[in-house]
Amino acid sequence: MSIPETVPTAGRSRARANGWAKSILRFLVIIVTTYLGLLAVTFFIGRVIPIDPVLAVLGDRAPAHVVERTRELMGFNKPLYEQFYIYVRDALTGNFGTSVLTTNPVMADIRRVFPATLELATLGTIIGSLIGVPLGVLAAVKRGSIADQIVRVVGLVGYSVPIFWLALLSLLFFYAKLRWVAYPGRIDIVYEYSFTPITGLYLLDSLWQGQWDVFRDVFRHIILPAGLLGYFSLAYISRMTRSFMLNELSQEYIVAARAKGLSETRIIWGHALRNAAVPLVTVIALSYAGLLEGSVLTETVFAWPGLGLYITNSLQNADMNAVLGGTIVIGSVFIAINILSDLLYRTLDPRTRAR
Repeated sequence: MSIPETVPTAGRSRARANGWAKSILRFLVIIVTTYLGLLAVTFFIGRVIPIDPVLAVLGDRAPAHVVERTRELMGFNKPLYEQFYIYVRDALTGNFGTSVLTTNPVMADIRRVFPATLELATLGTIIGSLIGVPLGVLAAVKRGSIADQIVRVVGLVGYSVPIFWLALLSLLFFYAKLRWVAYPGRIDIVYEYSFTPITGLYLLDSLWQGQWDVFRDVFRHIILPAGLLGYFSLAYISRMTRSFMLNELSQEYIVAARAKGLSETRIIWGHALRNAAVPLVTVIALSYAGLLEGSVLTETVFAWPGLGLYITNSLQNADMNAVLGGTIVIGSVFIAINILSDLLYRTLDPRTRAR
């Protein structure tokens, strides 16, 4: 009996291995295509905008022969396809040129400012998830009630109100009137030169070094902009959580669980939310990616020295190397988070692995 049973088992293993190989190959093709598309878009944007990168470096009064020589050194006299090849090659090695505004390599500037954006977006996502998921569950369980209407209105306001307007009102109320939070910026000037960050994440670094006064100051600076980003993240997460929970609560296994006499708390939190958590992982990941790439206005209003403010200042000064480099980094982060969310989705949902 052992020999006949071995053949089907080997066949199934081979088929499963082939399926995994095809999935990985398809996954890699999607990643490469998406990234090349991102590079193509940023490349052609840099070529069609009415800003001469050579004049941005040399200035309008540079002699003609110097302009032509610089254009040749920067490769702008070459055919477009060759320029694109050089652009892709440099981007893959992290070479985005030199910033006109700071005179530093663009990648060095990005490494300096990106931790601020990462810290702000991470805290905003944590706030949005910790509040948005319970609110979405409450709205689904109390469907049609006053609580449901309140949660939906809170989400609607989060979608409708411009974040820069809400940020200005928040500064006026919480900083200028109540003095509950610190002024715009990331850290008080008293600690700016005495505090030495390790990772660039000031909250973690101050905790690691045991500098509680620095931690309190950094927290008072970050809590308002992170809270605003968390509110806008909450609006999206709560709405999607409500939708997922309504779908799960209408399933037959919920009816069966109630028929068995399980408590409503266990049904909601132990069964319905557990199944709704699978697509909710993707929602939270996309919300996190959105905060990483969409916090430009928040960083501008709060003078937060992150990637969004860096790109804004670079754009105002026609520093296209910095603008395009920052755009590529943000796009790359968005692609990476999408990939991770897809992998988590496949890990948590056995049905996707079966396909």
